[in-house]
Amino acid sequence: MTLPAHALSPDLSVAPQLGPEAMPLAVEAGFRSVINNRPDHEGGPSQPTHAEIEAAAQAAGLTYAFLPVAPGYQSPEEVARFAELLESLPKPILAFCRTGTRSTKLYVQAQQR
Repeated sequence: MTLPAHALSPDLSVAPQLGPEAMPLAVEAGFRSVINNRPDHEGGPSQPTHAEIEAAAQAAGLTYAFLPVAPGYQSPEEVARFAELLESLPKPILAFCRTGTRSTKLYVQAQQR
């Protein structure tokens, strides 16, 4: 399995939905933190839960943050929290959602603050 990450900056890359099995790959790719922007069960019962991903991330040595956001709208509070995570988490950071678009939008909006 290859990690489908796309770099937005030296400190942040985005990816589509990742599962627990991708966490060791994230470490191998040099990431130190993961932000999960996808709400649990958004994709149905086959989507891994944030608790499953968090456990795998921590077992792999990653710092994990869960900031679920809706696909069509990211609130000012969610953007502010994403900006805080970008500042505080160990870098580089890998953020993911269903396709990577939400994570990208959060990043763009956080940069405009």
